[in-house]
Amino acid sequence: MRERRYAVVGAGPSGLAAARALQREGIAFDGFEASRGVGGLWDIDNPRSTVYESAHLISSRTTTEFAEFPMRTTADYPSHRELVAYFREYAEHFGLAAHYRFDTTVTALRRDDDGDWTVTASGPDGERTARYAGVVIANGTLAAPRMPDFPGTFTGEILHTSGYRSARQLDGKRVLIIGAGNSGCDIAVDAVHSAASVEMSVRRGYHFVPRYLFGRPADTLNQGRPLPPRIKQFVDSRVLRAFTGDPVRFGFPEPDHRIYESHPIVNTLILGHLGQGDLRIRADVARFEGDTVHFRDGTHGRYDTVLLATGYRLDYPFVERADLNWTGMAPTLFLNIFPPSFNGLFVMGMVEASGLGWQGRYEQAELIAAYLRAEVDHPERASLFRRRVNVPWPDLTGGYRYLGLERMAYYVNKDAYRGTVRALIRSLREPARTALRTRRTTRG
Repeated sequence: MRERRYAVVGAGPSGLAAARALQREGIAFDGFEASRGVGGLWDIDNPRSTVYESAHLISSRTTTEFAEFPMRTTADYPSHRELVAYFREYAEHFGLAAHYRFDTTVTALRRDDDGDWTVTASGPDGERTARYAGVVIANGTLAAPRMPDFPGTFTGEILHTSGYRSARQLDGKRVLIIGAGNSGCDIAVDAVHSAASVEMSVRRGYHFVPRYLFGRPADTLNQGRPLPPRIKQFVDSRVLRAFTGDPVRFGFPEPDHRIYESHPIVNTLILGHLGQGDLRIRADVARFEGDTVHFRDGTHGRYDTVLLATGYRLDYPFVERADLNWTGMAPTLFLNIFPPSFNGLFVMGMVEASGLGWQGRYEQAELIAAYLRAEVDHPERASLFRRRVNVPWPDLTGGYRYLGLERMAYYVNKDAYRGTVRALIRSLREPARTALRTRRTTRG
């Protein structure tokens, strides 16, 4: 029987997780990476990278690293340079890079009549095609900038955070940052030391989480059994308010959501700079007029640079949207991985959750690999797994009511998500034991 070989698109953390999981299951694969080596967006020299010189993890090292390969650094929040070195060590340790074709961009995926996929890729030797039993898409979610339209024309410089590398780009300039996500707040903290002035235009309020609580990385606390959502929101919001104060006092709007219903800002330095008068909060933008920006509260200001901290959109340009069951703001995938048609495509990394880390993404890869192994060795288990898309899908929210925003379209609760994924991995590997455990739980 012809060898079942799979393609992996991307060599960032999600792509490396997919490669490692396939390797452990003895599944043949080829990897494709547009950049020179592994690391994905964390490699600042990668042309598709969107990190900046001051970028660090916003989740702590121990909640983010791959479980089987701990980081050697002692930093709680490593820099992008430490992270790309970590991914290179990971790839070298497990011999993953040898499976990849670097400087090679996948330009098209086409499903053939027999169900296999033809992958077209352009690299140093020109354009080539190859056929695979399936494709793991792991090219990341933070590469295609979301560029909003505003009425009027701005005659100064408009820059998205994806094009920001250093505060030197803002030396001596009057800067308006539109948006206050984690990148926007990081850049604001950078800019106050070199820009002539820094202001931030925001539409909604945010919850701010310090990197340290009680002398420990904040996300290492409460790692046991999760509290019910409303209790956790009640307790944590009051603890955080005690540490950070009320962001409304610094000019931010009152949040229109409870904590954890949108990704919090893991940066309290910005509150200190606001308190010092180093920067100022502005209302939502109404329109541009030359070098002047008019705001919805009737005020206005003059600027040299408008920096858009407006996030990113999902971008899988080499595959038809119908093949990914794209509906609305994002593909609708079983567990954010599997198209309901089970057409041989698998998406890695299209999942966001506070505290999920790369180990959570590795568990995604484990589930893909366990399914592919079951297709060959235990087809009845794979068939049972596929039938799960015909019943109500698991609730991955953990009881939280996430905001209905584009960037939240693939947001999940880490405990609900990882628990579901782990249970399904067991069902593909040990269905009899899992079924027995389920019956006992039901009776008990």
